[in-house]
Amino acid sequence: MREPLYAQIARELAQGIASGKFPEGSLLSSEFDLCNQYQASRQTVRAALRELMDLGLVSRRKGVGTRVEARTKAQGYDHSLGSLDDLVQLAMTNPRVVKRTNEVVADRELAKAIGCAPGSRWLHIASIRQDSDKSAPPVCWTDTYVNTAYSDLSQLVRQDPTPLISELIEKHYGRRSAEVHQTISAVAISPLLAEELQVEPGSPALRIVRRYIDRVGETIETTISVHPAERYTFSMVLKRSSIGQDSNLTT
Repeated sequence: MREPLYAQIARELAQGIASGKFPEGSLLSSEFDLCNQYQASRQTVRAALRELMDLGLVSRRKGVGTRVEARTKAQGYDHSLGSLDDLVQLAMTNPRVVKRTNEVVADRELAKAIGCAPGSRWLHIASIRQDSDKSAPPVCWTDTYVNTAYSDLSQLVRQDPTPLISELIEKHYGRRSAEVHQTISAVAISPLLAEELQVEPGSPALRIVRRYIDRVGETIETTISVHPAERYTFSMVLKRSSIGQDSNLTT
């Protein structure tokens, strides 16, 4: 999952806004100038600017241009997820901070959660996703489990803190995710995670398990993330089937 050009442009502009290179109230370069700067089409540049608008970083007015409205986006996640690319964008402005890496043997509880056989060995990566405002508390805690053959990930995740780990696996090991199976449940935050996430023990949270599956149906990676309730909003659209009189709802 190579980063699309529009996402690269949006990321670099967002970083420039956050650093103060483009102060609040100033205007970004024109579409024409951005096209020349990035050797991109106008459609690509407009897609990048829409990303910044969705984050609340800029506004656009015909005849005026693209105005910087804020240095950082609103705290937490508020995204509509419909594809793997959406997950890539989700991680774009929230860098990973690795807490520890180690090998673990899956007991029955962990095996059930990540979809493996009890007794199998996994490389475990524990991390947080930091808010773009570094003074804000972490967005979530994530435990990632991957094949122990991918041992170089212990260093790669520290060297490159923004991409999804599934992207790093594809880039360095050539194994690509075709789909993600996601399960969301409500949990109470444990005392250990409460300290890391800067909340009270027992506070409500959303536990999100994502299994990254390759084209032949094998699990490449499993992540278990815990988001304090006020720091995550999940949105989706339900559409009524248009086939005959079928009233089923599909996502």
